[in-house]
Amino acid sequence: MTKPALQDGDAAVCQGTHAAIAAGLQAIAPEIAQSLAEFFAVLADPNRLRLLSLLARSELCVGDLAQAIGLSESAVSHQLRSLRNLRLVSYRKQGRHVYYRLQDHHIVALYQNALDHLQECPE
Repeated sequence: MTKPALQDGDAAVCQGTHAAIAAGLQAIAPEIAQSLAEFFAVLADPNRLRLLSLLARSELCVGDLAQAIGLSESAVSHQLRSLRNLRLVSYRKQGRHVYYRLQDHHIVALYQNALDHLQECPE
């Protein structure tokens, strides 16, 4: 006899050995999940992603970044502060100019992998 299909509101319960538990699989800790959520929330802003797209190719100063994406220097500085707080970008000062770059190869790879994925997958 076959079991009836689940209806809305019915809970599906695995029968048998619970393979994930048996294999010793564990979800990440709640604190780490929260940190990741905050990290990806910062990346959810289109202007921040546009800044990352430029910084993935070259180190640039705030004025050049502002001109390239059509925002004020103040607005760009605000966005860069959010990226800096999560260690996505770093900066160096040269005279009166502040130059930004992506923090390290992890950030470059994360950006490039996400972009490659979106460009390869059909809509």
